[in-house]
Amino acid sequence: MGVDYYNVLKVGRKASNEDLKKAYKRLAMKWHPDKNSSSAEAEAKFKQISEAYDVLSDPHKRQIYDLYGEEALNSGLFPPPNGFNSRDAEDIFADFFGGSDHGYGGKNSNGGFGDRTIRKGAAVENKLACSLEELYMGSKRKMKISRIVPDESGKPNNVEEILKISIKPGWKKGTRITFPEKGSQEQPRITPGDLIFVVDEKPHAVFNRDGNDLIVNQSISLLEALTGKTLDLTTLDGRNITVLITDIIKPSHEVVIPNEGMPMSKEPGKKGNLRIKFDVKFPTSLAEEQKSDLKRVLGGNEG
Repeated sequence: MGVDYYNVLKVGRKASNEDLKKAYKRLAMKWHPDKNSSSAEAEAKFKQISEAYDVLSDPHKRQIYDLYGEEALNSGLFPPPNGFNSRDAEDIFADFFGGSDHGYGGKNSNGGFGDRTIRKGAAVENKLACSLEELYMGSKRKMKISRIVPDESGKPNNVEEILKISIKPGWKKGTRITFPEKGSQEQPRITPGDLIFVVDEKPHAVFNRDGNDLIVNQSISLLEALTGKTLDLTTLDGRNITVLITDIIKPSHEVVIPNEGMPMSKEPGKKGNLRIKFDVKFPTSLAEEQKSDLKRVLGGNEG
């Protein structure tokens, strides 16, 4: 029989005109060359879909096709009243969707299809709240989304989907992860907008982030500031590090530990610094004997 037009449109041989219209609408929107990057393949499929619809939607053509097959339409043995000249695929598309405002480029002067002019929906942004541990070590997330997508008949349908997100070590607040055309498709003739996740940082109980550096605030007594202190810290990846403070700590003093900060996402293997900021707690009162002892130790003169 040659080409199986029913199979091309994915309909049964008893398909009604309404069935044919729904099938053509869905497939023509899917395979229109202006919507597909592989224009040669899309154009071939689009032309075949249009040809199938042109034949099956015409009662006289369909009768000849059902009885004798595709070859009979062009054989000249069964001349129809208005001839069996095949209509242009773009003309069929334009007639079906009501003229040239269907959102596609149409043919150019060379007979090929024009530039893509289909409209795209607005992007949708959502915050992706991440712990500092996730941004330090990296992690994988599965996000369940719900969006509106037209079904085969063009009716809006709510669908759910699982998206996988790989959070890279060192990502910063404001990093954007884009899933092209994963937004809702409110109208059949408008391509879905992009779905964008924007990284946000959750507050941490111990560390604050400053670019690629990590900051920890440490409160120490005046005695410890003068005589030294050993700090035990747990890093974001669970390691224990010991920091020995031997210098005299002045108010607002800062100790810097290289390569213990956040990973640098654009420079694998490198990290920022860990910065320890000290807050020296002074005593609220001293006994006279304590004052005398301090004067003696610190070089004061007793009267």
